[in-house]
Amino acid sequence: MVGLQVPSVGEKDYPILFKNGTLKLGGEREPVPRPKKWPIANILAPGANNIPDAFIVGGPYEEEEGELNHPEDREFRNQAECIKKRIIWDLESRCYLDPPAVVSFQKRIADCRFWPVEITRVPLIIAPKGKAAKFDKTDDESQLSFHGVAYVNMVPLLYPGVKRIRGAFHVYPYIDSSVYEKTKCLFSLFRDTGHHLIQNNKVGGVNSPLSKPVISKNLKEDKTVKEKDIEGKPKPGDVQAPSIKSQSSDTPLEVEPSLCHNPEGQQYVEAGTYIVLEIQLDKALVPKRMPEELARRVKEMIPPRPPLTRRTGGAQKASAKAKAVSDYHMQIKNISRAILEEYHRMFGKQVAKLGSDMDSETLEEHKCQLSYELNCSGKYFAFKEQLKHAVVKIVREKYLKTTSFESQEELQTFISELYVFLVDQMHVALNQTIPDDVQGAVSTIYTTSEQLRLFAFEAEVNENFEMAAVYYEERLVREPQNLEHWLDYGAFCLLTEDNIKAQECFRKALSLNQNHIHSLLLCGVLAVLMENYEQAEIFFEDATCLEPTNVVAWTLLGLYYEIQNNDIRMEMAFHEAFKQLQAQALQARVTKQKSTGTVEYVEEGGKVESSLGPWGVANGSSTTAIKVEAPAGPGAPLSVLDEFLEESSKLQSDSREPLLSIQSQDPTISQKLSNILLKEIPAKKETSKCQDSSTFLHPTTYGISQTPTTIFMETIRFLMKVNAVQYVHRVLAHELLCPQGGPSCEYYLVLAQTHLLKKDFAKAEEYLQQAAQMDYLNPNVWGVKGHLYFLSGNHAEAKACYERTISFVVDAAEMHFIFLRLGHIYLEEKEYEKAKKTYLQACKRSPSCLTWLGLGIACYRLEELTEAEDALSEANALNNYNAEVWAYLALVCLKAGRQLEAEQAYKYTMKLKLKDEALLAEIHMVQETVGFGNPSF
Repeated sequence: MVGLQVPSVGEKDYPILFKNGTLKLGGEREPVPRPKKWPIANILAPGANNIPDAFIVGGPYEEEEGELNHPEDREFRNQAECIKKRIIWDLESRCYLDPPAVVSFQKRIADCRFWPVEITRVPLIIAPKGKAAKFDKTDDESQLSFHGVAYVNMVPLLYPGVKRIRGAFHVYPYIDSSVYEKTKCLFSLFRDTGHHLIQNNKVGGVNSPLSKPVISKNLKEDKTVKEKDIEGKPKPGDVQAPSIKSQSSDTPLEVEPSLCHNPEGQQYVEAGTYIVLEIQLDKALVPKRMPEELARRVKEMIPPRPPLTRRTGGAQKASAKAKAVSDYHMQIKNISRAILEEYHRMFGKQVAKLGSDMDSETLEEHKCQLSYELNCSGKYFAFKEQLKHAVVKIVREKYLKTTSFESQEELQTFISELYVFLVDQMHVALNQTIPDDVQGAVSTIYTTSEQLRLFAFEAEVNENFEMAAVYYEERLVREPQNLEHWLDYGAFCLLTEDNIKAQECFRKALSLNQNHIHSLLLCGVLAVLMENYEQAEIFFEDATCLEPTNVVAWTLLGLYYEIQNNDIRMEMAFHEAFKQLQAQALQARVTKQKSTGTVEYVEEGGKVESSLGPWGVANGSSTTAIKVEAPAGPGAPLSVLDEFLEESSKLQSDSREPLLSIQSQDPTISQKLSNILLKEIPAKKETSKCQDSSTFLHPTTYGISQTPTTIFMETIRFLMKVNAVQYVHRVLAHELLCPQGGPSCEYYLVLAQTHLLKKDFAKAEEYLQQAAQMDYLNPNVWGVKGHLYFLSGNHAEAKACYERTISFVVDAAEMHFIFLRLGHIYLEEKEYEKAKKTYLQACKRSPSCLTWLGLGIACYRLEELTEAEDALSEANALNNYNAEVWAYLALVCLKAGRQLEAEQAYKYTMKLKLKDEALLAEIHMVQETVGFGNPSF
């Protein structure tokens, strides 16, 4: 018998008891789906004890909230639920919780977290008629036999919107002190209600079939109702039923006397007995805010801003004067085209193309002939009439003259003024109509948004924040509706610790797209940093609603709850984040298998791949494979998989756990199977168990650590990318304590980077040394180490680290700055050939003003003036506000003997205030040598 209590209105709790468990012999699995039964005995009508439309369908172990839900527990549970003996109830009991009981239920869960579910053996003894009185006074105080208890973690029921928990829980001996310590329960359920039932049972009072007595063996209890359908909808306030599974042999175990007060219950622990139960509620104890409500509140805080409509015409539409001038320009253009066509007709297009090559007499002759033709044909007067209406409009709209002039002098003055204006506007119109092939080609280099982002990042790393802000703002001016530009600028403001401006940028990005996850998360991060916690919760919750599979969103929500000291919701968010991370790892692995056409066996020591046959069968493999067909019911593919795993477990060694990716022709089957196959193996496995050659088939790729990531490391990467360093240390603390995390190479690398930003070189070096010890071949470690030595002034060590970094086959994360700084060191040490090669690599990968400048300096020092000028010209085209570029251009022009250009470059060098005194002295020395270049002399 199994029992538990739920709160009720009175002083006593309401007991829920599951009696009359049926002993099942091992060797076969329980069918799914199978009907649930009412907890009422002696129903004689066939099938009447089955609950309508209620079935046990189960679910995968890994999706449970209990204890035995890890991949390493799969084989144990397969044996317990199939091979070994077990007891099945298949019962469902329902009760009503009124509002006071709900409040009490919530409070007790929050206070105690664990709920006791008791189990005991009830002897079934048939009493002869007329001798019932013989049992009335005997064994009244008999002890409960095999009294055990399972501690069910009920905390998930306090998660917002959660209506159902299901899982396997270990059974422990019932000891009053232990139960009180964990659950604050003073009395056993069976010593009150249950004890009365037991005594009645001895005199035949329990309604039960006359089945075999339950032998006192180690039992494993399974309170199962929905064993194969994790997606099932909750039913009203159900507590659902046990099925015990035995882990014992056919003979009772001989238990040695121990100090335990419950030696019979101690056998549960020795046998590994567990109980699987499911609890469902009609309504969640903690209501969850709907996505619509969260979206509405976000809109209230940050209303969406549609893009501004571009108004064509502008003032020309609003101003009658401007419209009149525009009409005049149009008439001038039309007349000029007509005259040009007449000229081409008379003299041909080839003559017109000669232009200035023709002598003046020929031009004058053509002019006279054209004037004669226009006057004789009447076209000249037609052109005048064509202009008349446009000129009248200008007189009326610009000069506001609508009446006759009072004197001849006033008329002449007005005509002179009008003539000057009309001629000026005629030249404006004619300049706009010059053919493209006549206009001089102006070479312009248009910088893209990506280039501007690179230039801003360069200035940001070099701590030239003013120049970085200019580049970020230029991107915003060019594309004000691009939310990525706003996010980049906000991240820059976070680096400069301008949180208010960063918040404005992130909110602007969110106003452009209220469903953008990164914008929501960053708005939430800024709300936390500015201690606006109510808004932060709305942002984070909305992000998890919009993208429930986002690991970073769930982790940030959990960190927020930690700040609020809400441990229960923090656990909920972290658990969900971990589950989504596991699902992503599984999906990535399945996708990789589909693309390569292989079956992957995940082991503790490594992985082995083999070819797939047409049905996903591993050709040439000794491991059993199966063909999956469309199931008859929702639980069919899972039961088939369980059977396969059970069979394969007999073939595998103790140190391995192969998991088969089954490819099915039915996409629904593949989707269901993908949710349970290939779970992420925990990071801390004992590799000593598996020492075969499969360990070395996939070594660490190019020295980069392949340790599994964690939810906290994923969040750290996101926060570091947006410069939210103030938030990173809180996440690093969790990463350090995470069972799958710990002090990894990446952990120390992030710590070093955060201290490098603070200019704490000693701490950064300490953490980098630890990172290097853990992964000596990681290029990122050596790259950051080079930055550390470069910033601290130790250029010799920085050079060695940079050279080691670029020698790796795999690039580090920030190769651009590694090339820049290594080239700078080469220039300092006068290794100009190496500097030239290094800067050339940088120019090929990501050209910028600084890369071309470095290349130009190296070429100039090598006396390659032509190449130096080309490189410096490229640098100047990308950024003509760099004083150093103008300085070296002045040197090149001085060496080349170009006086005018040398003076012009020197003027800009002085105007932009060159800070390098040594370079300025060199320019003055060269000017004195060649005798020109300084216009101030």
